[in-house]
Amino acid sequence: MAGFLQNTFNGLVSGAFYALLALGLAVIFGMLRVVNFAHGTFYMLGAFGAYVLLAEAGLPFWYALFLVPLALGLAGMVLERTLIHRLTNLDPLYNFLLTFGLALILQDLVKWRYGIQSTPYSTPESLNGTVDFGLFTFPGYRVFVFAFAILTCVAVWWVLARTRIGMVVRAATERPALTSALGINVGRWITPVFGFGVALAALAGVLAAPMRAVNPLMGADLIIVVFAVVVIGGLGSIFGSVAAGFGIGLVQAWGEAYASNWPIVAQIAVFVVMAAVLLWRPAGLFGREEASA
Repeated sequence: MAGFLQNTFNGLVSGAFYALLALGLAVIFGMLRVVNFAHGTFYMLGAFGAYVLLAEAGLPFWYALFLVPLALGLAGMVLERTLIHRLTNLDPLYNFLLTFGLALILQDLVKWRYGIQSTPYSTPESLNGTVDFGLFTFPGYRVFVFAFAILTCVAVWWVLARTRIGMVVRAATERPALTSALGINVGRWITPVFGFGVALAALAGVLAAPMRAVNPLMGADLIIVVFAVVVIGGLGSIFGSVAAGFGIGLVQAWGEAYASNWPIVAQIAVFVVMAAVLLWRPAGLFGREEASA
């Protein structure tokens, strides 16, 4: 029983990263109908931003947790205004190719500056210990990551569901055509929403830095799974993306623990789940048919 609970908690921690990344992707896709292939790159830049602040400016993890998402969120707003906005009225494939090319450029720039070797990032001293749950103990930093991701998702939900600005953004994200028809200027929200989605990816990257080796390929290794998570949850569905993120984290953790003799099981589990969900509900678990179309 203790082993099962520990594996479950591992899955929830992994799912926390998927949830934050998928939440950002879902918000961006919902409003812009843009598949942001550079999302994984912003996750990688978040981790490198934390590393650079510590190595070159001496600023510890707690500063990076605030400064890096803010800086990359502003960079995302500039990117949307200068490049993505110009292709909005064209086929969505153009913006997909743009963000794909941008991801390759940024990834190669990081390789050129810092090399391809993985770089360690120390865990904050205040979170170095373990937490005793009775049946098992767990690293304190991982508990913090899980709790912080939950609080972030709840905070985003509260802003979207309980504030006037959030209701406008949610309506523009989930039903942009209908929202425009009601006289609301959807265009004014596009740039800040894109920046917010990028900031969530950067936040996930900062959280990942002490847990995973910081390297230029860390985003590329993760983005395909995150795209699958968004499809499973439902394109444009905010709640679906978060729920699917934690669910896929659990599926992968259980696969790695109980099918260790067949490692490929854990690797393909997410895509098997995606195929099954799409056969049952082509729009995803919580998506709408018009979004999938």
